[in-house]
Amino acid sequence: MKTESVISVQRATQLLKLLSDPTRLSMMKLLKSHECCVCEFVEIFQMSQPAISQHLRKLRDLELVREERRGQWIFYSINKKHIDYVFVESILNHLADQDDSIQKLEAKGLRIRCE
Repeated sequence: MKTESVISVQRATQLLKLLSDPTRLSMMKLLKSHECCVCEFVEIFQMSQPAISQHLRKLRDLELVREERRGQWIFYSINKKHIDYVFVESILNHLADQDDSIQKLEAKGLRIRCE
């Protein structure tokens, strides 16, 4: 039988507070299946680059997201090696897909590809 990792109420509260923001929660759901750049999030959420960067900084501070520089772009992805990933994933699994946001970006030609 697989045992789930157990986290403290204090740690769960910290994570839930962070994820209680609709933008950050949507970002995490998107990052679960797609890497994204700040400029893509700016277009998806129709927010300023500084506002998006602040959301990402909060997620990065708790190490829920990783960043990888590719040329001039920094791409963000969910940190599946995070000690509390199982807890976060269980929340994300109950959310509707956000793939339509990525499809809209692609349709507008705004999806960044750095291969």
